[in-house]
Amino acid sequence: MPAKGGNENVIELLKQDHRDVERLFEQFEKAENENEKMAIAERICLMLQVHTQLEEELFYPAIRGKIEDDMVDEAVVEHGSAKQLMEQIQAAEAGDEMFEAQVKVLQEQIEHHVEEEEQEMFPEVEKSGVDLNAIGRKLIARKAELMGEVEGDLDDSASQDADRPQPSR
Repeated sequence: MPAKGGNENVIELLKQDHRDVERLFEQFEKAENENEKMAIAERICLMLQVHTQLEEELFYPAIRGKIEDDMVDEAVVEHGSAKQLMEQIQAAEAGDEMFEAQVKVLQEQIEHHVEEEEQEMFPEVEKSGVDLNAIGRKLIARKAELMGEVEGDLDDSASQDADRPQPSR
């Protein structure tokens, strides 16, 4: 899965992921029926799972010690909080009364996390001298592997959705 425009800079790749997830949250807000919202929320969660795994496996270890460790530690804690919410969202069934609130809180957490990364962490990383393209190439390869796994999960969830009880409206 090549990067758009052939860019291998890890920061640009992560920012592209941020924009992709932001667009999905916008689609969720505009969606008019519960099944559509559930499908979009599933996609959001799977994309965020891949993104957080990439950051935790490749990006954060590469920058730890090159920028303030507190920034990396805080980002990891934020990931943990988001993962808990994603588990709840993915376990939701049609008609769960807390579903939309959980997605909204996840969106707010992710927006906060993205703002800190893009405004504080990424500028420090750019000044640190780490090879952003080398990390980016690793990220591209690993993302292709993980997305292959996720696409299988999406196919599985689509077949399970067919078995889910439909909301009464």
